Amino acid sequence: MLNDSWQLQDYLRERVRLVDSALDRFLPGAETLPTRLHESIRYSVFAGGKRIRPILMLAACEAVGGDIKVVLPAACAIEMIHSYSLIHDDLPAMDDDDLRRGNPTNHKVYGDATAILAGDGLLTEAFILLSDREVWNDVPADRVREAINLIARSSGSRGMVGGQVVDMEAEQAPVDLPTLEYIHTHKTGALILAAVEVGALLGGATIEQRRALCRYGEAAGLAFQVADDILDIVADQSQLGKSIGSDQQRGKATYPALLGLAGAREHADELRQRSLAALDIFSESAQPLREIANYIIDRSS
Repeated sequence: MLNDSWQLQDYLRERVRLVDSALDRFLPGAETLPTRLHESIRYSVFAGGKRIRPILMLAACEAVGGDIKVVLPAACAIEMIHSYSLIHDDLPAMDDDDLRRGNPTNHKVYGDATAILAGDGLLTEAFILLSDREVWNDVPADRVREAINLIARSSGSRGMVGGQVVDMEAEQAPVDLPTLEYIHTHKTGALILAAVEVGALLGGATIEQRRALCRYGEAAGLAFQVADDILDIVADQSQLGKSIGSDQQRGKATYPALLGLAGAREHADELRQRSLAALDIFSESAQPLREIANYIIDRSS
């Protein structure tokens, strides 16, 4: 899968460092009042995430020949939104998880109220950054407006939040395949698709390139959640970073529950092939996207 001259892990490490450094600049410091709130925000943001969504945005920008420095603020904003969603997802009123990325969840450290407000703060900080004129000096205003709209739609009731609601409603209830696909394409896939599409948009993609990258983002976004479903069954706690088997215990709608483990793995591989085929119009500029698609699936093998 990997060229001798191009190593995915080196690429990911370098991009994580780039995103982390930018997040550190864009977020309020832990000493900024109210300090406990900002400590809570930074606790979750810098808890060791893989930064898949911002990295996908940077990689999509690269694929169309764009400058990754231009899209870095939007990449950080989408990671802030993802981090907020994890803080809220872990709360007792939702999944009631004690661990996230191998560490105590935010509400276990700071309490439910501060965790809720930390999530609220992160969502707001994301749109403060996205609407800051100073970070978009070299980008046409119409592209910035479209990027903000895409990210907002993918995050709200027609995207991630809507998927979370249907996911909770489906617990301990029989779920058919269309409902399961709705949950996964909205709760997880929407933000991943937005990351890819915004990277293409801000990178100056042609219509053909943007359509191809949207097909990639749709397949990769769904594949990510299918792989997570599989990992909840086959991974150990150190690999998963949270309690294993939690989806099964809560009766959550998952691909292994509906299709069986073998069927879920087969579907994940189909999505891998679909995402790779979408990149056929690109040359080596899309190699990071190809390898990330493989990585998403292979981590659950």
